[in-house]
Amino acid sequence: MAPALAPGDTVPLIALPDQAGTVRRSDQLDGKALVLFFYPKDDTPGCTMEACAFRDSYADLQGLGAAVWGVSGDDAASHRRFANRHRLPFPLLVDAGNRLRKAFGVPSVLGLLPGRVTYVIDGQGVVRHVFNNLLDGPAHRREALDALRGLQGS
Repeated sequence: MAPALAPGDTVPLIALPDQAGTVRRSDQLDGKALVLFFYPKDDTPGCTMEACAFRDSYADLQGLGAAVWGVSGDDAASHRRFANRHRLPFPLLVDAGNRLRKAFGVPSVLGLLPGRVTYVIDGQGVVRHVFNNLLDGPAHRREALDALRGLQGS
């Protein structure tokens, strides 16, 4: 696994299919910031709370100039069910084999459970904020909003 990305690091190219089969590429964001949240598994309680928190603040996140992408190792069919069930307005990327998770250095818990880490990435592809908290899914939204507001002010 690569070392964990930290504020100031440039992110690797992201190019993964979402739940609809559309390939989402970070080099096609046209200078928009990106909130990229890695979560362990579709339809688990903590992941549902986290995704729904991002859903409930989606307009605010967009208003701060950011795209929002969720990432887990689940397949497209699982992502579609999860997104439809909870009316998620953002793409969920299919990270087959957890390649992107490994490239970002997202840690596992006890070597088994994929971690829950959110990255706020500026329009130039530089990490500006990292939040790692497995247990408090909704806190990831608060952290992302605060980081984006900080980018607006700088």
